[in-house]
Amino acid sequence: MTTDAAAHATAPDTVLDVSARAPRVRASWGELAALLVGDLTNVRWLTGFTGSAGTVVLLPDEVVLITDGRYGDQAERQLAAAGCAGRVLVGRTAGEQLGLLTEVVAEAERLGFESAHTSHARWVQLSEALPGRLVPTTGLIEAGRRTKDPAEIALMQRACAIADAALAEVAPTLVPGRTEVQVRNDLERLMREFGATGPSYETIVATGPVNAPLPHHRPTDTAIEAGHTVIIDVGALVGGYHSDMTRTYVIGDPTPLQQEVYDAVLAAQVAGVAAVRPGITTQELDAVCRGLLTEAGFGPWFSHGTGHGVGLLIHEDPFVNSAGGWVLQEGDVVTVEPGVYRGDFGGVRVEDLVEVTSTGGRALTTTPKDSPCPPSRPTT
Repeated sequence: MTTDAAAHATAPDTVLDVSARAPRVRASWGELAALLVGDLTNVRWLTGFTGSAGTVVLLPDEVVLITDGRYGDQAERQLAAAGCAGRVLVGRTAGEQLGLLTEVVAEAERLGFESAHTSHARWVQLSEALPGRLVPTTGLIEAGRRTKDPAEIALMQRACAIADAALAEVAPTLVPGRTEVQVRNDLERLMREFGATGPSYETIVATGPVNAPLPHHRPTDTAIEAGHTVIIDVGALVGGYHSDMTRTYVIGDPTPLQQEVYDAVLAAQVAGVAAVRPGITTQELDAVCRGLLTEAGFGPWFSHGTGHGVGLLIHEDPFVNSAGGWVLQEGDVVTVEPGVYRGDFGGVRVEDLVEVTSTGGRALTTTPKDSPCPPSRPTT
């Protein structure tokens, strides 16, 4: 592990302060009198609570978390640690929890609910308990989650450093005979040893002309062979926050076609990272990468969007693609990951996680990408 990677990977736990988040949401909710938050990722962002059951009622002057008997003490501790001056109510049954919710919102006439995260059955239940008072909302919490504060960036940078460090250990072992599953297992073991909770997602290791053309291939017992391209898409999870990075290697000397494709993908990816800045639309950013690959003759084989937001979820707003209507803003963290996939040579993808700063983009992932050749093992 490099000195910089080691420093980030072993840094003390970052403490998140969520106290400013509820006021930000209230400032954007218009004429609502309260907001019901049931999506657990949004509940966590708003309060710091990580349990598997809970509903937040956001009132004009109070945050109330309703949960079941498993989580009462945990919720009290986590809200206090996160700086959320909220009240925790415990109902042992679903009926008791619905009764508590009804009491909490007794004076509120316009109750926002998360339409994208509410099942029809839950909507019917709430409608019967709170007739004529429900107002559908979309993205009120997600809009706040987009802007990462310094503590969130620190967690994501630590996750990136752990993934960088794990890949630095594993990349030199990419030799004929090693299987995709073995490489994946080594990466995930090392990330845990370096301080991650676990992998950010199911690690992708894809080798050869059959597997590497599949952008989200799941590792198998397929063995690496000389002449293969090997795509490794790896991320670490730290404090609930994700990292995301892809590097592609060629086993042995690249063929002229493999080198041509790698150079084209790398040029598109570097240009995309350089284009990241506040004010650029996600469609414009996608066009930077897609345009260069099209000019190089590989446009038809770039089969997915250029990137996506990352945070408490591995895929979240904003999404960077040819249909995107998002505008990047300071505090966004997005991937830039063009790729080309063809059965005659395999696949190539290069990806970095990039923070949108006031002056441009800052790559949080640092694994070298200038060459498709795997690094050699250290001699000392």
